[in-house]
Amino acid sequence: MARRSKQSIWTGSLQRAVSAITRSTIKAGSRALAQSLRAPKASTPRTQLKGEWIPGVALSPMGARRYHLFKPPDVQWHERLPLLVMLHGCGQDAQSFAHSTRMNRLAARERFLVLYPEQDRRANPQGCWNWYGTRTKTAYGEAAILMTAVQQVSQLYQVDPARVAIAGMSAGASMAALMVTRYPDRFKALAMHSGVPPGAAESTVSALAAMRGRGATQALSTTTDWPALLVIHGDRDAIVSASNGQAAAKLWAEAAGPHVEKSRQVSRGQRHPMTVTDFKVRGGRTVATLCAIDGLDHAWSGGLARQAYSDAKGPDASRMIWSFVTKQFELTNP
Repeated sequence: MARRSKQSIWTGSLQRAVSAITRSTIKAGSRALAQSLRAPKASTPRTQLKGEWIPGVALSPMGARRYHLFKPPDVQWHERLPLLVMLHGCGQDAQSFAHSTRMNRLAARERFLVLYPEQDRRANPQGCWNWYGTRTKTAYGEAAILMTAVQQVSQLYQVDPARVAIAGMSAGASMAALMVTRYPDRFKALAMHSGVPPGAAESTVSALAAMRGRGATQALSTTTDWPALLVIHGDRDAIVSASNGQAAAKLWAEAAGPHVEKSRQVSRGQRHPMTVTDFKVRGGRTVATLCAIDGLDHAWSGGLARQAYSDAKGPDASRMIWSFVTKQFELTNP
């Protein structure tokens, strides 16, 4: 009875705080809150890694989504750490994505926070972010919920608002790109792994065409200072055509104005080789980098072996992403 009473108090407080939100949204948010409150705090999933794996829920007028935040150990109250937002792909959730990418291990060593929003299966049965639902505005609603999660975590934890970046895999990469087009001033860098560039689809049907490389992207504004883009894509991707990676990089480069492309071959040990192309504008600033990986299918490059959508033989995408992100932080916060 005491437990029920405590939950009732929580629900009542929540309803008063969000009185402007619709009744259906409140019910959905309350269910998500109850689940997150019952979930114990633990270390990062399935490992003995030190740090906190903190459950939460973001509630906005557009709906609610659960999330998990990885917080490295021994963070002091006065510290302000970078935040990396990680959006999972279809068939994944926060835990499986963290486990596959091993981003938390890197975060513990390099000392940054990692936010893993989680798609609600009622919003998409396959767990995909609805990045393509621009015609119905579903995509924009989800972007708003995700932005609420970023803002909430930034207020509750030791986040440096000047050092926030976003990355994603597959549908998560496409949603991350949409997030940046909606809120370009909130992110310093964007990393797309095996995704579709923004503006390539507006419905389920057009999304399928875009995934096959037949999407017609829309030019980005040339007056916006877009965050730098890193694209990682495998040349054997049978789900999202590798041509999407090239299209995303060119979209960013063209928005920045006259540019040059410079490519180099990278091969390390027994890992898949890759071609890295930097798109640079006058002055030498890199606005986009494309990493085209030979032999990589639709999987996180360098991910944990035997995990779904994970290829241990690829270059370490998590390290590549964090290296790229930190460079952008240094450029914008000298």
